[in-house]
Amino acid sequence: MDYKNSGVDIEAGYKSVELMKEHVKATVRPEVLGGLGGFSGAFSMSGFMGMEKPTLVSGTDGVGTKIKLAFVLDKHDTVGIDCVAMCVNDIACAGAEPLFFLDYIACGKNIPEKIATIVSGVAEGCLQSGATLIGGETAEHPGLMPEDEYDLAGFAVGVVDEKDLITGADIAEGDVIVGIKSSGVHSNGFSLVRKIFGTTEADLNRYVDELGATVGETLLTPTRIYVKALKAIKDAGVRVKGASHITGGGFYENIPRMLPDGALARINKNSYDVPPIFKLMAKEGDVDEHVMYNTYNMGIGMMLAVNSADADKVVAAAKSAGDDALIIGDIVKGEKGVILC
Repeated sequence: MDYKNSGVDIEAGYKSVELMKEHVKATVRPEVLGGLGGFSGAFSMSGFMGMEKPTLVSGTDGVGTKIKLAFVLDKHDTVGIDCVAMCVNDIACAGAEPLFFLDYIACGKNIPEKIATIVSGVAEGCLQSGATLIGGETAEHPGLMPEDEYDLAGFAVGVVDEKDLITGADIAEGDVIVGIKSSGVHSNGFSLVRKIFGTTEADLNRYVDELGATVGETLLTPTRIYVKALKAIKDAGVRVKGASHITGGGFYENIPRMLPDGALARINKNSYDVPPIFKLMAKEGDVDEHVMYNTYNMGIGMMLAVNSADADKVVAAAKSAGDDALIIGDIVKGEKGVILC
């Protein structure tokens, strides 16, 4: 009896590392010390000593049950982008620049080519956000997970000068809310998504005219990463007062997280076109409008509260970074929360 007979293939682990090395190397920033394969990752802070009070910001998240669709369609190169996006978008809400990212993959059986494909997506997400993929772990769990399944989670660390932290504390009446569009459903609410559309290969390969694609292609579209847009806005000289990454909980849970007491966010639902995938979900699942806005991003993945005089600058800066942005609401006095009108 040996470890391989018990279900853990050490040689497959070595091969996975070799296959993923090129993807990881593409993400390396100059601050990284040492190479791939150590017990930990080292990152020099010398480049940030010019900040008055360099402040680390961290975030962790996973992809959730969206990976079930990747299993069914045997497509594993996009969920890594989702994993990075869910973490770096959160720390970007604090005004932080992502520095490095670590991933954790738990699998029933280590199939090196599949693991390397997953990591290629993680590396792509890191490239989009400017973070180094500084380390990670692939754990083989025979008997605990089915051989053809895996779970994926990650952890990001960023830095910001304390004076530039986005806290929402000074959001005030008259400020406007700029929404930056999403790429689709992103990585939240997939337990409901799977109930609506089903999870067989036939279900996901169904072509829908309104989508201009199959259900599966649309749902596996990776989460938009907003790091470059927020950097462009900062570089344009705009101080963002508050930022909200619209994830699980949709508008109703996430927008209030950036608001101080006494501030009410008023969102104009007609200020933009809700993407077809959300309309299809509401129709085919008979999902109430309030539930939709309380679960999904509804086409807006990031919301920023800014001074009304800066709104046009924010829209232009986001667009210069490749993102579509528009004014979708404002701040009025009231009990902290959000209303849709």
